[in-house]
Amino acid sequence: GDFSGQLLAYLSLGPIFIIVGFVTLIIFKRELHTISFLGGLAFNEGVNWLIKNVIREPRPCEEAHSTVTTKYGMPSSHSQFMWFFSVYSFLFLYLRMHQTNNARFLDLLWRHVLSICLVTVALLVSYSRVYLLYHTWSQVLYGGLAGSIMAIAWFAFTQEILTPLFPRIAAWPISEFFLIRDTSLIPNILWFEYTVTRAEARNRQRKLGTKLQ
Repeated sequence: GDFSGQLLAYLSLGPIFIIVGFVTLIIFKRELHTISFLGGLAFNEGVNWLIKNVIREPRPCEEAHSTVTTKYGMPSSHSQFMWFFSVYSFLFLYLRMHQTNNARFLDLLWRHVLSICLVTVALLVSYSRVYLLYHTWSQVLYGGLAGSIMAIAWFAFTQEILTPLFPRIAAWPISEFFLIRDTSLIPNILWFEYTVTRAEARNRQRKLGTKLQ
C-alpha cells in the first residue's frame, strides 16, 4: 500500500530504460558520439564496481534485499549511473549542441527544461535508494559525486581525444559496412536532420508531382 515506495521503485529502474534507449538509438542512428556516451556509462559502472570492492562498506539493511547482486553499497551504483548520465547530458546540451537558428528563446527554453528534468530524475532515483533501504545517504551522495566527476572527465576525454579521431574511425571499412557515422562537426544535429529531411521530402514531392503531370 506504499504508493510512494512503488513509484520510487519504478523510478529506480531508470538505468535499465536508459541502457535500452541507448542500444536502440545506436542501432538506428549508428553515431560515434552516442557510442562513446554508452562506452562512458559502461566504464563508469566498472569504476563503481572497483570502488565498491575496495571499500567494502555494507548496505544498511542487507537482510531486507536478498536479490541485490553485491552486498557492498559504497558508492551507490544507481546514483553514480544517473548522475553520470545527467551531468554528461547537461554538458552535451550546453557545450556540444550549439544554437543554429533564429529561435534562440525557444532553443534555450527547451534546454533549460530538459536539464531541470534530468537533475530531478537523478535526485529522485538517488532518494529512492535511501527510501527503499538499499543505501545510506553517504553512499548515495558519494555515488552522485563520483558519477558527476566521471561524467566531466569522460566528456573532456571525448571532446579532446576521441572527437578528432571520429572522422578517421568513420572512414574505416568496418564503419562504412555498418553505416557508422560521425556528426561531431554538425553544431545541432536535431536541427540539421530536420532541415535536411524536410528539404528532401519537398524535393521528392516536386518530382512526384512532375511525373504525375
